[in-house]
Amino acid sequence: MDRFDRQKNNRELIYPHDAKLTEKEKTSICYLSFPDSFSGSLGDTQFSFRLRQSVGRVSGIWFEETDVYNREAPLPLQKEMAHFYGYVYFRQVKDVSVRRGYFQKSLVLVSRLPYVHLFQSLLQIIAPEFFEKSEPCLEAVCNEIDQWPPPAPGQTLSLPVMGVILQVRIPSKDDKPGGSPISQGQKEKRLSSSMVLSTIHELDIFKCFQSVLIHIQLLWELMLLGEPLVVMAPSPAVSSETVLALVSCISPLKYCCDFRPYFTIHDCEFKEYTTRTQAPPNVLLGVTNPFFIKTFQNWPHIMCLGDLKMSNLLKQVKLKKLTKLKMLDTKPGVYTAYKPFLHKDKALIKRLLKGIQKKRPSEVQSAILRRYLYELTQSFVLPLERYLAGLMPGRYPQDEFFATLNHAGPQTPKGDWLGLYKKFFQSSNFDGWFRAKQREMIQKLECLHLEAICEADLPSWTKDKSEVETVDLVLKLREKLRRAHTQQLLVKEELLHKLQNYIHSVISSLPEDLQTVLDKN
Repeated sequence: MDRFDRQKNNRELIYPHDAKLTEKEKTSICYLSFPDSFSGSLGDTQFSFRLRQSVGRVSGIWFEETDVYNREAPLPLQKEMAHFYGYVYFRQVKDVSVRRGYFQKSLVLVSRLPYVHLFQSLLQIIAPEFFEKSEPCLEAVCNEIDQWPPPAPGQTLSLPVMGVILQVRIPSKDDKPGGSPISQGQKEKRLSSSMVLSTIHELDIFKCFQSVLIHIQLLWELMLLGEPLVVMAPSPAVSSETVLALVSCISPLKYCCDFRPYFTIHDCEFKEYTTRTQAPPNVLLGVTNPFFIKTFQNWPHIMCLGDLKMSNLLKQVKLKKLTKLKMLDTKPGVYTAYKPFLHKDKALIKRLLKGIQKKRPSEVQSAILRRYLYELTQSFVLPLERYLAGLMPGRYPQDEFFATLNHAGPQTPKGDWLGLYKKFFQSSNFDGWFRAKQREMIQKLECLHLEAICEADLPSWTKDKSEVETVDLVLKLREKLRRAHTQQLLVKEELLHKLQNYIHSVISSLPEDLQTVLDKN
């Protein structure tokens, strides 16, 4: 993790000092670490952003397919190859000793991991002390963080920092939905010396979607299909939380389009994303500057957020037309001409609205909503996975799949599921899902092949083979073993040990000159 601090458009401190960030990345972080307008409110605020890494940067071993973490982590929590996440703690307080009359500073934690709740909790511990003591505090904190164990899916970690021990569990792709160190609805525990986090990444999605609750299924469809969407919010905190909540609402699918929890006019991709000479890109943007209302007039879907009273929630039945967008007094809602494929689930909306009336805790409302969206996504993905299981890698005949939907497709909610699948097949999310499944299937085939080799009678096979054929076999078997170890294929250790012993015995039976060559390779 790289730590980064900035004050008044100048980089004040980077820690560690040898952090490998390009000048372009540092400049972008500077702009993204401050609210678009930070003169109106005092106090502390937290938000996050996502930054495209510079072209030509060497990603390193972290992002090879052999990475252990990425193979075991859920798709939405895998390390990013082409982007950084920035987690910001911004403080603005009156200070007569400063020329502008205000102390304004941001502490930013930069990581490739989407652990928004963990890193924001970490900043809540570090930032107040850092604003008082500056670099000595940051150096001590970084020394502690350097001693943390690497994230391991399925493991619970104790992470000491500044006298507090953060206890977290790193999710695994094998976790059952809803599993958590703390049961749903129970608040996190904060003791004098320890803090047990219920999650490393989940947000209060009910709070994020409350003002557009009626349209939650429409938003799910837009995310599933990777449609261009702009979220206009009153603050970077609301913007970033809502964008991340939208991305998470199609879990366990990974959102494979670009998304920016907080986007400003200073962003390097501003011209790319606001051009009117071509169709809007498939990207999800969170913005706060009213200037963007005019800039994004040609976008097909715009979501405006703001305070909304309970009495007005029931009036959100209709979607708003894009022509009704105004520069200043834009009302909360979803502005689009999109016609959903699926019918609205009135039972879900009724249950959540009733929860509001009964003042049900927000974390319980979030659990209900998250479970519903998870099951909706699962019901959509299950027929795809069931059909894919009967195919060889590299094939996915869509017409044959469509023919199975009548008897093996999802049944609820009612609607045009066939049309939704057809649209999904054209999206980046389908491409990302299919590639991930291909990798899984290829690895399974490699496991079966390796097991067959390990159990074969290799000594008998090599008895009448030439030296060239034998050497070729040794090289191929070595490569199989290497891939088995680097990719941690699920093959019994005793079989791999047996194969290793066989390779040694074959090499020792060859002439000394060949043994020397093979020992060097």
